Amino acid sequence: MKNSQKVLAAALAGSLALSAVAPIASAEVSGSVGVASTYLWRGVDLGSGTPAVSGSLDYSASGFYAGIWGSSGDTANGTEYDLYLGYGGEAGKFSYDLSVWTYSYPTGAAQEELGTPGNLAEAVIALGYGPVSFSYFDAIAAPTDDAEDYTYMTLGLSLEAFSVTYGVHNEQGLDLSHIDFSYAYNDNLSFTISAQIDNDNGDLEEGDEGYVGTTDPTFVVSYSMPIE
Repeated sequence: MKNSQKVLAAALAGSLALSAVAPIASAEVSGSVGVASTYLWRGVDLGSGTPAVSGSLDYSASGFYAGIWGSSGDTANGTEYDLYLGYGGEAGKFSYDLSVWTYSYPTGAAQEELGTPGNLAEAVIALGYGPVSFSYFDAIAAPTDDAEDYTYMTLGLSLEAFSVTYGVHNEQGLDLSHIDFSYAYNDNLSFTISAQIDNDNGDLEEGDEGYVGTTDPTFVVSYSMPIE
């Protein structure tokens, strides 16, 4: 996988270097449950309008964290479980987060290829300065060579309750970009409208694996609450 070793090396080196400026925090266990009107993933409606239920359980200490996130609502791949491990913190207005994620789908059409954790994984770098944020996702494990070339980048701006995110997918045979506008009514309830700006499926045709059809803007209502 091109650049994956560099991404992981940078993440590990960054974690050690940044630990000197990270605040010392006591260990904490937290969780959440949520429901959304559909499963919106990086500008693509994976749920085709089907409501999704999700939940998470996290452990964090001194900037390091690990957890599990699960969701229904993916009409093609079925129930999803994500495992993640990372390190993040702040230094003044600057924020950073380095993590590794693995995604598994024990039910649905992708069960054979993606049912085991580790078969599909990404290294993620997220940086922020004030209201501006940037993130980079690099596939470090995937069931096909084309999928191993997948990257995804976002640029975001948050102003109080409003936020806008521009995202770009890049994979052999598929280039897709989207923009999301979100409003957080409070800590629990949020609204998002997502529109695809550019959708180039390359040589892929409708029905091929990885094909993403052009869609109308997607509107999502999400509600989440912490488990205490």
